[in-house]
Amino acid sequence: MSSHINPTSDTTPGSAWRRQFLYAAPTAVVAGLVAVLGLGLTRDPRELPSTLIGKSVPKFALLPVLGRTLGLASSDLRGEVSLVNFFASWCVACRAEHPLLMAMAKSGAVTVHGINYKDAPVDAARWLDTLGDPYTRTGADLDGRIGIEWGLYGVPEA
Repeated sequence: MSSHINPTSDTTPGSAWRRQFLYAAPTAVVAGLVAVLGLGLTRDPRELPSTLIGKSVPKFALLPVLGRTLGLASSDLRGEVSLVNFFASWCVACRAEHPLLMAMAKSGAVTVHGINYKDAPVDAARWLDTLGDPYTRTGADLDGRIGIEWGLYGVPEA
């Protein structure tokens, strides 16, 4: 009688462990991916964490927007509660929120300051001259450096 060896059966020590690992590893990877994606679905995509909570305002000094006399610096923000709004003439959402800023400024409930973000000086001035200027002080952030220091994701942002 001859003995027949099955080439697909591996009886070497540790072979059962390797086989289990080959099945368990992809399952663990998929379970991890599902957990990470599931956590992401519980977050509000409209909510962006502020990088400045609990921190001081970055030091800056900006020249005023063309046609305005008062620039904006970090020292202007000490000692009062105020709203600093980043805006640009090319920003569609900025146009939509502008009436709200005008109403806030008119009510006097809070001092509103504006930082014009990466905008041509003439365009920024035309924007404020046409739609109204709700800002007590404005700063022109021509190169976007101040926006980066504030952790700006995009305009409009307050």
